[in-house]
Amino acid sequence: MTVSILAFDKKTGILGGAAMTGSLCVGAWVLRGGADSGLSASQGTAPSTLWGDDVLTEMRAGKPAALAVANVTAPDTGRAHRQLAAIDCHGRTGHFTGDLSVPVCGALEGPGVVVAGNMLSAPEVISATRDAYLGSTGAMPDRLMAALVAGARAGGDSRGLLSAALLVVSRSQTPLSLRIDRSARPLEDLASLLAAARTEPYWGWTRVVPTLADPYRAPDLVTTEPLPVPEV
Repeated sequence: MTVSILAFDKKTGILGGAAMTGSLCVGAWVLRGGADSGLSASQGTAPSTLWGDDVLTEMRAGKPAALAVANVTAPDTGRAHRQLAAIDCHGRTGHFTGDLSVPVCGALEGPGVVVAGNMLSAPEVISATRDAYLGSTGAMPDRLMAALVAGARAGGDSRGLLSAALLVVSRSQTPLSLRIDRSARPLEDLASLLAAARTEPYWGWTRVVPTLADPYRAPDLVTTEPLPVPEV
């Protein structure tokens, strides 16, 4: 019922994920992650949010994404109804698609990216999403948005779209977590929310709150020099 993409930018170390679906609240159900663990996308007919969290625990402990996915999915007797994708902090990817996943379903990888989908209108949705990301340039959120738009144009969810989400994390920047939980135009609304998140004063405020790389950052500790514009 969902198409999701997880990606890693080797140059900046930024991790990003995005998802869209014909049901409600795709961000809350599907996307998980952090700059110290990597990202996960757990979806399917009976999606397991436990999978999404557990695979992050595995990767945070040093397991590569493919092994983490295998470790989490293997013991689950209901795994045939579920799908999981993951990307670790080194850009390694892994995925699993249960045998009873609703077609069209599957996953594709590329350098530093993995796309998974089920209940899609056509197989090309997965490849179009991946290829649009790999063929795009710019900041991570923009590349992810381009990927979602391409996937939607290739057919998207067979029921149409109702929700969309974006998650971008980095050790040196605050998380960007945007969700459109119910909308007749979720991709357009997500793009509008992204634009709003890049405006002042919100954008400037995100540059003076703590990050993993600077856990004690606060406004009175910030230099008077102009702040660099974050990659996201």
